[in-house]
Amino acid sequence: MNTPETSAGAPAPEDHTPASEATRLGALGSWQSIVFIVLCTGGLALGLAYIFGFTLGGDRLLEGEYYWLFIGLFSAAAFIALPAYAGQKKIPFYDLIAAVLVIAISIYFATNAWDMVQAGWFNLPLGIVIWLLMMELSRRSGGTPFLLVVIVLGLYPLVADYLPGLLMGIPYSFDRMIEAHIFRTEGMMGITTKIVAEIILGFLVFAGVLLATGAGTFFINLANAGFGRYRGGPAKVSVVASAFFGSLSGSIFSNIAGTGSITIPTMKKVGYPPHYAGAIEACASTGGVVMPPVMGAIAFVMAITIGVDYATVMIAAILPSLLFYFGLLLQVDAYAARKGLKGEDPATLPRALAVLKTGWPFLLVLIFLVWGLLYKRWEYYAPWYASVLMIALSFLRAETRMTPRRFVETVRQIGVLVTQTTAIILPIAFVVSALTITGVTGSVTSGLISLGGGNLFLVIFFGVVACFVMGMAGLSIVAYIFLAVTLAPAIIEIGGLNVIAVHFFILYYAMLSAITPPVAAASFLAATIAGAKPMQTSITAMRLGIVIYFVPLFFLFQPALVLQGDLTPLIYVLPSIIIGITVLSGGLEGYLLGVGMVKPWLRLPLVAAGFAFSFPGLKTTIVAGIVCAVLIALVWRDNRGRRAAAAA
Repeated sequence: MNTPETSAGAPAPEDHTPASEATRLGALGSWQSIVFIVLCTGGLALGLAYIFGFTLGGDRLLEGEYYWLFIGLFSAAAFIALPAYAGQKKIPFYDLIAAVLVIAISIYFATNAWDMVQAGWFNLPLGIVIWLLMMELSRRSGGTPFLLVVIVLGLYPLVADYLPGLLMGIPYSFDRMIEAHIFRTEGMMGITTKIVAEIILGFLVFAGVLLATGAGTFFINLANAGFGRYRGGPAKVSVVASAFFGSLSGSIFSNIAGTGSITIPTMKKVGYPPHYAGAIEACASTGGVVMPPVMGAIAFVMAITIGVDYATVMIAAILPSLLFYFGLLLQVDAYAARKGLKGEDPATLPRALAVLKTGWPFLLVLIFLVWGLLYKRWEYYAPWYASVLMIALSFLRAETRMTPRRFVETVRQIGVLVTQTTAIILPIAFVVSALTITGVTGSVTSGLISLGGGNLFLVIFFGVVACFVMGMAGLSIVAYIFLAVTLAPAIIEIGGLNVIAVHFFILYYAMLSAITPPVAAASFLAATIAGAKPMQTSITAMRLGIVIYFVPLFFLFQPALVLQGDLTPLIYVLPSIIIGITVLSGGLEGYLLGVGMVKPWLRLPLVAAGFAFSFPGLKTTIVAGIVCAVLIALVWRDNRGRRAAAAA
């Protein structure tokens, strides 16, 4: 069967998007799309009423009532939208039954929400049905690996007393486990549902409004206007556009499908190999999830886990994300310089002023959102206000005006974002519940300390390994939740390190599974769009994303890099890291910015010296700085001789 093609010959991204990112809603007027929109409209209306404290029939919704109605509506929408297997276009009868079941049971549970909290009410048979339905949603949203993680960790209480050493915990019978998973605050009535139904809901609405009004196109055009004309311009456009787009959508795969379908063919056209173009997009899209101001769901999980407001997490993420994109831009520029790749013809590119003239409302709304989060401390309310402002500003231009049809399309876009997020987040409640009720988190923490012999560096090493393993076993958010309650206390207890720095350290290493073999889902999707070999693309993505592999170690020991504590060290630490990343990138790509080509025998020493110079330690920085100076001098002399010979 022929594969649909993009204009550049690459396979259409929607045909290779993971199940959690693909839908089978069809046209806007199809019956399944209408049912989906009705369900999502009801869920969004309830969310708006609950978050802003509106009353329904004279009474405000109880937390449990709202949570169960939210779960019912958006879980039903997920069974309508998310296919049971790749390529499934029609909605089978069993999905309709599942949708009706989850709504009916959730409404019944909502009517008993008060007794659930006050008297410990629960219904075992219906609880098992909900548990099974959530298992199916976990498979559709995260694939079989995610399902296995949820099942294994979720059923852990049944065998907790049979496991050895630090894995031993308090055992639970099956009915008590279901009670905790489904009806108690340790499970679905706790933090995971709160994240998606309260904290992140407004940001998903905001992202949907922005995307529906053309923000994605605006940011690609703006990046083209700023970087398209320079050497390797399309690659730089990919990096910048994906940073903005990923921050808005909070989804790696939507980012790759949305921007990659445009930027990857353009990169290939100017001379980037398919695997390199795919790797650039995979790295840029992965970093977008931790790029302020919006970021992904995992940032909200972190805020709740640490017990700080979202603004604190957003501010802490600024420097690490900028350093990551700085390193990525340096490498794509160095490759273009080494290969002699040109930018695009300026005559074919949009003008920055023209782009800003038509797209300034998007920037204004983003500024308003940041102001609301940082200055006004609106938290949950800020994205709702920003969404209203964006809708109002959309009427300034005919192309973005919120017509009735566009409004319905916007609701569907928002519904897709919320449904996908809900289908991933809700099953994680079983993992959180299992870790909480068995008390295993404390034993794992003490076990890690014992395993490391009380040595901070050994515990960190085991932590890095655990992050990689957990990240490869499932989604990064599962890895983060598990390690945040087990590894983080161990590192903090031994080293007395900054709490936010430790949690960012875990977050970054947990999310590396997106570009790191053998899973590397982001790299594989980008490789499909680029028509490249998946493993080759993944290995290249690891090299391009090198900064994200070592910078977490830096802010672990220097919390000023996540803007915590005394910021004075930034005066000397930040310049050394910037220079170190520049030198390291030059060694990796064989071209040192401002100096020239690097001989093969000098590349590895440059990489080592750049890494050492970046490390936030005074002695290391001084010694590595001297080595860097010598190596840069050698590269400069070699290039001067080459230029002289060429001139002669």
